[in-house]
Amino acid sequence: MASTRPRTGTTGTSAADLIIVGGGPAGCAAARMAASVGLCSVLVEPAAVCGTLHRIAVLNNVPGGHTSGPALADSLAAELHATASCRVELGRRVTHLRADDDQVTVVLDSDTRLSAPHAVVATGVGVQQPRDVAWLTAPADLRLPPLWTADAADAEGRTLLVLGGDRPIGTFLRAHPRVGTRLLVAYPASDDYKVEEIGDDPRVTLLPVRHLTLSPVAGGAPVAQVVDRDGRHHTVPADAAFLSIGSTPTAPLGDLVRDASGYCPPDAQHPRVSIAGDLRSARYQRVATAIGSGSEAALRAYYAARDLSA
Repeated sequence: MASTRPRTGTTGTSAADLIIVGGGPAGCAAARMAASVGLCSVLVEPAAVCGTLHRIAVLNNVPGGHTSGPALADSLAAELHATASCRVELGRRVTHLRADDDQVTVVLDSDTRLSAPHAVVATGVGVQQPRDVAWLTAPADLRLPPLWTADAADAEGRTLLVLGGDRPIGTFLRAHPRVGTRLLVAYPASDDYKVEEIGDDPRVTLLPVRHLTLSPVAGGAPVAQVVDRDGRHHTVPADAAFLSIGSTPTAPLGDLVRDASGYCPPDAQHPRVSIAGDLRSARYQRVATAIGSGSEAALRAYYAARDLSA
């Protein structure tokens, strides 16, 4: 795979037709599609290209033969670095975005400014903590690890309290089909549809809750005080606690329209700005849809540059 050393940007302009903010599957797809129609692009990514994919041990809903996140990540990164018409700015973060009638300008954390006629924003999402959701109460300074970081060997024979019913639970179970663990999955009504794919796994005990209060005790083992959907109170002990409560958008500041949850609806943005990948909505956080939306976003810029409707 090509080198991932950060490259130095240029001040004032990107000399590109398209700025791509975010180097996940959506951003990589945008770069490749842009190149295929003759657009030059610059892609800004603060960490590793497709770094989040390395957390997904098993893929079962992405066409093309890749069955693990790391394998797909390596493939996408290699293609991106082989795309001559895309300059990759690794190790840089976009801190502000401005869209006006003529161009889009982004400011990097190095104070570099890049401008282009169009931009694709595909910064994705980050992990929510207990303090970020109303149905959980926990110490303000408590930070729990997401379930995908759980070590299979450490999970063997133990009871894990999982807060939230988000999809990484299914990924963990598929990645470790023979691990003898017990997952106590506590989740609010808004996650009812999410737990449908894990309810048949004998290692899972579903705990639909109205509210949960988490209290760490000596030795690090958590104790959860639960109010169930019928208003009954009971205690749920476990050996360790992990998060699967969902994600929070990570869009840069500036001229982006956000909904009440912080996501950026594509139809609400400036005509020169396209939103791709997980940043669009909490309901479309899938690798395959991210790739498709990144490709569409690049085509939208291509057609707009020629005064054609996409």
